[in-house]
Amino acid sequence: MVSDGTRTETVLTDELIPGIVRPDTAASVAAYEVTTTYCTPAIVNHCLRSYVWAAWYAANKGLAFDAELLYVASMLHDIGLVPEFDSHTVPFEDTGGHVAWVFAAGAGWPTARRRRAAEVVIRHMRGTELEEDAEGYLLAIATSLDISGRNPEWWPESLRRDVVTALPRLSLREEFVRCFEDQAARKPESSAAAAMANGIAGRLATNVLDAGGTPHAD
Repeated sequence: MVSDGTRTETVLTDELIPGIVRPDTAASVAAYEVTTTYCTPAIVNHCLRSYVWAAWYAANKGLAFDAELLYVASMLHDIGLVPEFDSHTVPFEDTGGHVAWVFAAGAGWPTARRRRAAEVVIRHMRGTELEEDAEGYLLAIATSLDISGRNPEWWPESLRRDVVTALPRLSLREEFVRCFEDQAARKPESSAAAAMANGIAGRLATNVLDAGGTPHAD
């Protein structure tokens, strides 16, 4: 949904949390602008947290990654859920991949890098191996933590608390379940439908990142 100018939105600073900074590129700024224009504050914060989880994990493990590519994909990975870009037939992650490709073209990225942006967005739902796609892997594990509460022990409890304080979860649980229910009803063969069937609503309800949440048993 396009912002109507009345909502309180996240104020972007170069340092998202101590030690994790936003890539200082025009594409990174533009990706943030796209997300804050079309997504709700809860989804914006989810996208920012996803980048933080991914970037911190990579730094902690000494993994090389393309910060600009990961940030742009993090900001755009759920853009296929908003009405302006939603498709009634194409899974939302594929739609998001197409949007990422077009965005990257507008940013002047070469064709191969546009393709990478699309791949990272798509793979956040379908998964990939670190050796195959570092950015895709990092975004997948980050969004799995932020939505399903998976593998929280990979991030220190103090970090999890600080990130959620800096970038609150707001109404993410309710919004995300509503979006996935809608996706599943219209696209029963989609990954969103599979996620609903596999209990994503329950995992959101018990996500350790929420106050009082306890890890959900898969």
